[in-house]
Parts: sequence; structure tokens; C-alpha cells
Amino acid sequence: MTTLKPETREKLKTVSTATLATALFKRGLRNQVIQDVRPLNPANAPMVGEAYTLRYIPAREDINPISVFQDRGHPQRKAVEECPEGAVLVIDSRKDPRAASAGSILVSRLMKRGVAGIVTDGGFRDSPDIAALDFPAYHKRPSAPTNLTLHQAIDIDVPIGCGDAPVFPRDVIVGDAEGVIVIPAGMADEIADEAVEMTAFEDFVTDQVMAGRSILGLYPATEEETRSQYAAWRKANGR
Repeated sequence: MTTLKPETREKLKTVSTATLATALFKRGLRNQVIQDVRPLNPANAPMVGEAYTLRYIPAREDINPISVFQDRGHPQRKAVEECPEGAVLVIDSRKDPRAASAGSILVSRLMKRGVAGIVTDGGFRDSPDIAALDFPAYHKRPSAPTNLTLHQAIDIDVPIGCGDAPVFPRDVIVGDAEGVIVIPAGMADEIADEAVEMTAFEDFVTDQVMAGRSILGLYPATEEETRSQYAAWRKANGR
């Protein structure tokens, strides 16, 4: 069951992962970025949704033949069919892209089911086809071999590590053209509010810098005149 408020989801769509990383850093959280993943198509960002997880372990050949896909209870297949609408499927592939985490057919099924996106710290096969979908997808690099070659799907909707970041079910996953970040579920509302405010201020700062102003006293705003100018800028720009 979703706990992500619609208004929080919309706010998070307007801010960058860089801004979110700073807001989380202020709270002592330094390891929330999923490392070494990138969008197959940056134009498909933003991506926002609660985490629904799939965990792989190293494959053991005697119990991981291609016939396992005939089992409707296979964890990879269950994840694709049960990932909630509006959620993000996050896959722990042990940072190993030598075999695919999924391919275009499974990703297309997620898209048609209304899932918000997919992230793996491994790779996707059929990556050009996935990039052509209107669907946010993030991986380390393309990978043609089937997941069964090296990965054994073992569990769904459990805490995982993805790209060295801890991901718990219902954490909020945000992706943009740069990458993906994980917001602890209980912080999503306050982080979204702060990030929107930070984004407005940084837009003001950018305007000032492009007009030739020094960053000293401006970024951060250590002068009262700067704070007054920012308040006037926000009013004039409806921010």
C-alpha cells in the first residue's frame, strides 16, 4: 500500500538528485545515491515512486536452468507482475552487469502496468528497445546474456543494496537525467519541501551569477541584502 502523498510525488518531480543529495547530507545521510547507474534515455526523467525490490544472488547452475521461467512463482516474474502501480522496481544485481537483470519485454510489461520506473545496478538486455520506451530505466551498462547466466532471483520486496545504497521497501526513489537517489520513507515529505525551496533559491542565484555577480555573500546567502533580494525575486517570479 502506497504512503507517498501525491503532492510529495509532484514536488519531487521538480527537483534534482543533486539538490536532494544535499538535503539528505544535512541530515547526516551520505550514502543515498545509487552509484554507477545512468538513464538509458535521459529524456524519460523524472522518475519518482516507492521502492519495490528484487534481489539476485549468484546463480547455482543445477537449480537455475532456463526452465525456471515456466514457474509462475519465479521471483523475477512475480516482481514484474506484482510491482505496484506508481512504484519503482529496484533490482539488486550485485553490481554485476555481465548478465542482464531484465529485457525489453519485462520492462514493457512494467510500463503497461503503470509502474513508475526501473533501476538495476547491473545491466539490461535489449537496451536500445528499452531506451525507446516512454519509461524511465536506469542501469550500469547494456548486457546481452540472460540473467540466468549469472543471477538467481531469490526474493522480492525485502531490503537490498543497489549500487552501494541501502534500499528498503517503500523508500522513495527519485531519478533524473544524472542518476538515482533513495529517500528514506519517513523523510520524504520534509525532504521534498526543503528541496523545492533550495531549487528556488539556486535558480535565483543562477540568475544573479549570469548577471555578473560574485558568489561571495550570495551562495550561501550570508548578507541581509541578498536575502531581501531573494524574497523580492520569489515574489516577482511566483515562487
